[in-house]
Amino acid sequence: MTLRSTMRALVRDRLKQHPRVWKALVEADTHLERARHSAATVIPALIRPEPRHLEIAITAHCNLRCMGCRYGREFMPGSQLPWPVVRDLLDDAKAAGFWDVRFYGGEPLLHPDLPRMIAHARSIGLGAYVTTNGIRLGDRIDELYAAGLRTINIGFYGTGATYDAYVQRKDRFEQLTRSLTTVRERYGSDIMLRINWLLMRPSCSIEALHSAWSFAERFDARFQVDLVHYSLPYFTEGPDRMLQFRPEDRPAVEEVIAEVLRLREAHPARFNHSVEGLRSVPDWVMKLGDMRVPCDSHQMLWVGADGTVQQCYVTYRLGNLHEQRLRDMLFTREHNRCARDSFALGCPNCHCHYDRRVQKHAPSRAKYSAATAPDVRVPAPAPGRVLPTLPSAPPA
Repeated sequence: MTLRSTMRALVRDRLKQHPRVWKALVEADTHLERARHSAATVIPALIRPEPRHLEIAITAHCNLRCMGCRYGREFMPGSQLPWPVVRDLLDDAKAAGFWDVRFYGGEPLLHPDLPRMIAHARSIGLGAYVTTNGIRLGDRIDELYAAGLRTINIGFYGTGATYDAYVQRKDRFEQLTRSLTTVRERYGSDIMLRINWLLMRPSCSIEALHSAWSFAERFDARFQVDLVHYSLPYFTEGPDRMLQFRPEDRPAVEEVIAEVLRLREAHPARFNHSVEGLRSVPDWVMKLGDMRVPCDSHQMLWVGADGTVQQCYVTYRLGNLHEQRLRDMLFTREHNRCARDSFALGCPNCHCHYDRRVQKHAPSRAKYSAATAPDVRVPAPAPGRVLPTLPSAPPA
C-alpha cells in the first residue's frame, strides 16, 4: 500500500464531514497529478501502476436489452463472479492500496451476493458504490442499505416511452420511478443518488436534457453526463450507428452542452464534472479516437464477469481471477508496461473518465478553461434537422 493510500484511508471518513477541507485536498491531489502528467511526457518512467479505483462487473446477466449494450447477449453471456472470488479480490485490492470499488454489470442487482460484497468492502475500509439500471432497487434497497451502501448511480436514457424504447422493454421507466420513490421514502437523504444521463445522438436535444434534469431534481439526485461509447467491447453504436454522432451533429451537441453548463452554474452542488470537462464534450464525441488526452487508467483496474482482469475497460489484459489471485497480477513488469502504454494512448483510445483526464492534462485544461475556451453558446440547429427516433419498446 502506498503512503498516499494509507493516509487517505486514515482520514477519509473524518474529512468528508468537512466538505471544504475535503475539496481542497482533492484539488491538491489533482494539481499533483497534473504536474506528474506534464513531466511524464518527457520522462515516461514517471507513470507506473498506482491503482486506486476497482471496477467490477459482477454479472453479465441483465433484465434490460439496451440498444447500446451487449452484456448478457454477445458479451460474456451467462458469466457471473462467485462470492469467494470477489471476497479474495477485495482483500487483495485493499492490501494493494485501492481506494474504492464500483459494483456494476450487466445488472448488479441480479447478483444474489451483492449485499455481502458491499458489506465486506465496507468492513475492510474500501469505499463502495453501485451502478445499476435501478429497476429492482425498490425490492433490494433494504438489504443493500443494511450492508452499508450509501451511493447509487443510475444509468439513465430518457423518460417515459423514450426510456422504454432504448432499453427495449415495456413499462421499465415506470418501474424505475417506483423504485426511486421507494428509496427516497425509506431512506431520504441518507442515500446519494446520481443520474448518469447518456448523451447520444437520439438524446441530444434541449428537450431531452430538461426531461432528464427534471427527473434528477424530482429525486434529489446529482447529475452526470455520460457519452455514447465507440471502443468499449461491451457497447455498440446501435443499428446503422444510429446512436453515434456525426459531423453535422456538432451544433446540436454544443447547444446541449451550453445548457448543461448553465445548469451547472445555477446548481453546482448537483455536478461532479468541472466546467473544463463539460466544455470538452463536443470534441470528445466528434474527434473520437483522434482526441489525444493522456489516459490515467494506471490508477484503476477492471474486472469482467468471467474473471478477466484488465487495466482498463477496453484493453491491457493482466490475467483471470479463476487462474490466479489479483495480488499476483499487480505491479509486475507487464503491469508497468501497460501503465506507460495506456498513458501514451497506445490503445484503441476512448473517452472514459473524460473530465478527470482533462483536469490532469495541463494543455487540455487550459484549452477548455472558462477564461480561454470559445463560447459554446451557438445558435440552435437550422429548422428541419431531425435526430433519429428510437423504435417503440417491444413487449416485456
